[in-house]
Amino acid sequence: MKQLHSWHWISAALSMVGMLLFAITGITLNHASTIGAKPVVVEKSGMLLPSTRRMLTAPHAPDTPLPALVAKSVAATVGLDPAGKLVEWSDTDAYVALPRPGGDAWVSIERATGHITAETTDRGWISYLNDLHKGRNAGAAWGWFIDIFAGACILFTLTGLLLLQLHARHRPTTWPIVAAGLAIPVLLVILFVH
Repeated sequence: MKQLHSWHWISAALSMVGMLLFAITGITLNHASTIGAKPVVVEKSGMLLPSTRRMLTAPHAPDTPLPALVAKSVAATVGLDPAGKLVEWSDTDAYVALPRPGGDAWVSIERATGHITAETTDRGWISYLNDLHKGRNAGAAWGWFIDIFAGACILFTLTGLLLLQLHARHRPTTWPIVAAGLAIPVLLVILFVH
């Protein structure tokens, strides 16, 4: 019993902040169409130096990253770092998509002239938190956090269920309330989700 209580409170402590974040963003996701957001779009442009531009004229295999010096020059010129990202190579352009939580960005370089065009879109902090909720464009570290957090929530829930079982004989409404917690979403899905 003492071990069960320890696992329950430790898993609750580990998942408390994440659970609050995911509960709030669950509401914002559910009402995304009613929450107004005006995306802020910033466009920048620049030119590669001729010596750097020449690195783009040679044929490149599909989806290979930009040469390191080109990526460094692009980052210095437009403030977006395409280093190590996959590139869509065409005869005329090198295009790099740079998606991110709560927005988007991209860089396009004209291979013949070295002209850089870049665009960043910021959809606001609610969109940022919603994308974190879904793990969209947030990277591997955030993906691992979501998985570990989900494990802590499962542990919290299962230890809570075992504690309910241990204390149910002194609380006669325990199992009817647990049954209602199961029945309500099931009935909503059967009756109203089509």
